[in-house]
Order: sequence, then C-alpha cells, then structure tokens
Amino acid sequence: MNNLQLELILNEKLSPQLVKDYSPNGLQVEGSEKVKRVVTGVTASLALIDKAVELNADAILVHHGYFWKGEPEPIRGMKGKRIRTLIKNDINLFGYHLPLDIHPDLGNNAELARLLGIKVEGGLEGHPQSVAMYGSLDSPISGKEFEERIEKALNRQPLHISPENVDKIISTVGWCTGGGQDYIELAAQKDLDAFISGEISERTTYVAREQDIHYFSAGHHATERYGIKALGEWLQEEHGLDVIFIDIDNPV
Repeated sequence: MNNLQLELILNEKLSPQLVKDYSPNGLQVEGSEKVKRVVTGVTASLALIDKAVELNADAILVHHGYFWKGEPEPIRGMKGKRIRTLIKNDINLFGYHLPLDIHPDLGNNAELARLLGIKVEGGLEGHPQSVAMYGSLDSPISGKEFEERIEKALNRQPLHISPENVDKIISTVGWCTGGGQDYIELAAQKDLDAFISGEISERTTYVAREQDIHYFSAGHHATERYGIKALGEWLQEEHGLDVIFIDIDNPV
C-alpha cells in the first residue's frame, strides 16, 4: 500500500479535521512510499522506533506522535535522534491523538468502556467530539470491586480516591483516558458515582472527597493502550497490512 493512501484511509476512519488538537494528525514523518508492515504503539519513543527497525517495519502508527503545540521547534537532542532514526531507516510515522481518543468504535474511550463493562450513554461535554464520556454499569458495585475490575482489565492497580462516603455504591461512571483528570468536575456536576482517567493531580483528591465521587487514576499509558491496538487490528483485517502491536512499558 502507498503511504499516502494509508494516510487517506486513516483520515477517513478517524476524521481528524473535525477535532481541534495539540499536534498534527496524520503522516508526521515521511518514509518509504510502499507500506507492508506497520508497528503500532502508544508513544513514538526511541524504544518503539528501534523495535520497528528490528522488525523491518515500513511505518509506525501511534497515539502520541511529535510536534506538539508549545514544544521547542529545533530538531536536536532526543527529538533529533528519534527523527534521524526514522529517516535513516525510511520509516513513516503516523500519529493520531484526540481523533483516536474519541472514535466511537476504535477509540481509547470506547475500548476502555468495553474492557470495564460500561454502557456508553454520551459525552460529558454534551457533543459528539467530547473527549470525556459517561455511562452506566449493568449492576451496582462497591468502590473496592470496581478498583479490582480495573486492575484485572488493565493489569495495573489504580490509585483509588474515595469520597467522604467511602461506602458509596457505583452505578454511573464518567471517564477520559490519559490526562483527563480535570473532567472530574463535569462528572461531579452530572452527579455520577465515579470518574476514571489516566493521571491524577493534587487537586483531584479534594474534588473527589468534597464532591462525593469516587476517582480512579488508572495510568495514562495503561488507559491508552487499547485504541491504537484496535486501530491496528482494524487495518490488518480490513486492508490486509501486516500489523504488530508493541507495548513499551510505561508506569505513568
């Protein structure tokens, strides 16, 4: 497959033009015109690039790519080494950030809901491009039981901040994968029982305690593994590419 054709396929699937993002979505570093093997992963770290080189990949497809708003522009140091390695080995880099978070079928939020048994009911921001979602569980469970469910699904123990009513049962849940902890305010306003995200801030603890909502910090990397993996599997099934998912350990 041609690399620009692959970009067109991904753009048609993820509709990046509908989202205001912090980085460019699509082909970020151009490599070989012909793409047969694609390595997918959460972040375009040097470790992932080296693995793609080892596997003779023609392209890397990630959630966290390059050229973020506000980052230094010079291509030097760590950034330079990554990009030199891509160019030297003729490897394309494709990155999709918010479009992959919010995709209703393959996105990080959709995949997290599937893994945790949450029925999606809508976006916390009240529109289709909302990066935070809400839904309900099939049956109410305790905070401890939900903590254990998250740990089993993501293979990572979440940090659980209980509300002052520690015995509050969970029936409704809001969530935003990655660094979406501040959406807990919207979740509390919507009177949800719990909110899940990847990261936690110092202030999040007090919001959870004082606004009567369970909070689960389940890991930025851990909550965002599954969208890029699902997207790669879709590419392989629908378009016949050889796709290999590589999970580079990241405890954050």
